[in-house]
Amino acid sequence: MLDLFAILTKGGLVLWCMEGTPFSTTLASINSLIKDVILQERGGSVHTHESLKMQLKLDNEFELIFIVAYQKILTLSYIDRLLDQIYLAFRDVYKNELVAKTYNTTFDFTDRFTVIWKRLEEEWRIQASSKKMKHFDKTEKVQKSKDIDNQVPSEVQSLPANMASKTGGEEEDDGGAESSGEGISDVEEGEEPENGGASKSLPLNKLASRVGRGGARRPVGAKGKKKTSTASKVTSSPKVQQPKRKEARQWDMSAPSKQVAKELDKSSPASQQEGEAVKNINHAMKGTMKGDLEGLESLTTQNGRSDSASGGSGGGGFFSMFKSLSGGKTITRESMEPVLEKMKEHLIAKNVAAEISAKLCVSVADKLDGKVIGTFTGVTSQVKASMEEALIKILTPKRRVDILRDVMKAKEERRPYVITFCGVNGVGKSTNLAKVCFWLMENDFRVMIAACDTFRSGAVEQLKTHYRHLNSLHPPERESDPENVILYEQGYGKDAAEIAMRAINDARMQGIDVVLVDTAGRMQDNEPLMRALSKLIRVNDPDLVLFVGEALVGNEAVNQLVKFNRALADHSDVKDPRLIDGILLTKFDTIDDKVGAAISMTYITGQPIVFVGTGQTYQDLKNLNVQSVVQALLH
Repeated sequence: MLDLFAILTKGGLVLWCMEGTPFSTTLASINSLIKDVILQERGGSVHTHESLKMQLKLDNEFELIFIVAYQKILTLSYIDRLLDQIYLAFRDVYKNELVAKTYNTTFDFTDRFTVIWKRLEEEWRIQASSKKMKHFDKTEKVQKSKDIDNQVPSEVQSLPANMASKTGGEEEDDGGAESSGEGISDVEEGEEPENGGASKSLPLNKLASRVGRGGARRPVGAKGKKKTSTASKVTSSPKVQQPKRKEARQWDMSAPSKQVAKELDKSSPASQQEGEAVKNINHAMKGTMKGDLEGLESLTTQNGRSDSASGGSGGGGFFSMFKSLSGGKTITRESMEPVLEKMKEHLIAKNVAAEISAKLCVSVADKLDGKVIGTFTGVTSQVKASMEEALIKILTPKRRVDILRDVMKAKEERRPYVITFCGVNGVGKSTNLAKVCFWLMENDFRVMIAACDTFRSGAVEQLKTHYRHLNSLHPPERESDPENVILYEQGYGKDAAEIAMRAINDARMQGIDVVLVDTAGRMQDNEPLMRALSKLIRVNDPDLVLFVGEALVGNEAVNQLVKFNRALADHSDVKDPRLIDGILLTKFDTIDDKVGAAISMTYITGQPIVFVGTGQTYQDLKNLNVQSVVQALLH
């Protein structure tokens, strides 16, 4: 009944395979499983493709994948047990080969697999044949109903004997009891029965149903009070009520109605709301970003602190300086150890990655070990001065990234200057791309935005909004002149590398100065999307590849940058692959003085921080002030 059972490595090497049908019939389904589930890391172990249903089990220790495929019309309840037992048996038999990763040996597992498979299949057949359908009277639902009917409510148990004496002698019709008005429920509170005190009793089971299965009788005078006779029911005419018009219920998770959808639709370029949004743009920012960008202000001044308020270089006041004096002595690792430990904790508190903090402290210890210090010089001040020097060297770029100069050079060569923005989800790539676009337009360059984020819903519409706002800030001088910013988009679901290539060619034909390529946000572990990014960079060879990262992250910054660079290198087929050329650090205005992400990212890549995003308007784009960041880190 099985079409295929295969054991393969995560690298794609098939170690053993059992074919119930020709492999060519299951090849497309296996490729679909690998592409849609394994590579994209989607949850779930069951995958259906065409007429086949496939289940898989992963072995993370030895990086193996166990796959079984069978016709989806079959209901095979033993598949989970088969996968578990084959998984354990294969590991036990070939444990030495798997540990040594000697995959070039012959994995003769057919006999062992057949024994396990046939045994489980036979057990399943016996269980299926012995299983008979239950009669409805023997089902659990009927048994529960009978138990409830046999239960006597506490109110019935406490009734007088003359009311509970007749338990089965008289059989009365329910409809008759209702229509005649007789029975317990018909006697009003405070009234005497007509027959001298003994009311006509109902059977016990019907009495229980009148009282109610919950055991609580409806109080007198409650809503819907019963009439004492049928005559009153006939004589009393009900009030004529106007029928209410039924309104359609609007569920929380349901699709909006046509009227609501029309009110929420803001995508029309000619809508009144969009026109008002364009009119409300602050045109005062026009002309404020000509030339090079401004540097960041001093973060310690911004946060209302000064160097003197932080305790000075002694790290704890005037008298604490004498505690660390070691005048005329040689600095040893033992004397630096408590100071470096406090320095490491301080850097981690400032959002520097723990690994980077440890490496920085080790480099400082290597530099100061064996150094002779002056009489009134403390170890703390020496460590702090050495750490400040190390941080400045890290943040100072090894090469100057002068985008305005490079754009002018590319313009002389009659080609557009291409910048690609990449990064993880939600860091602000599109927003900061618009800031860079505004800065370039302020310096009289024509810009094309290539909408290569064909994955995220709403990405193209977001760029369209920026495109309209930027053109309203820098409209053409004459109506016949071309627009200063152009949006190139091909919708969703297309190949991003191809869209970028067409945009660059179109920009070259139109004489556009700069092309800004917006890419989809992707997690660093998503191999298919990382492969697509590598293809985009390899095919189009941009002048600058900017990684857009948040200033809020700590240790995650190391993980993101290492895996981005590794993916770009692994998925490239050229000898010297393009890696990240620079960093755009966003949300810098939200971190106070915890600026450690700048150190972490620069330390890992060795590339400079080209831009710093400090707000939500187009002019909130700055250059990194190295001295300001170092002061914020050490105070």
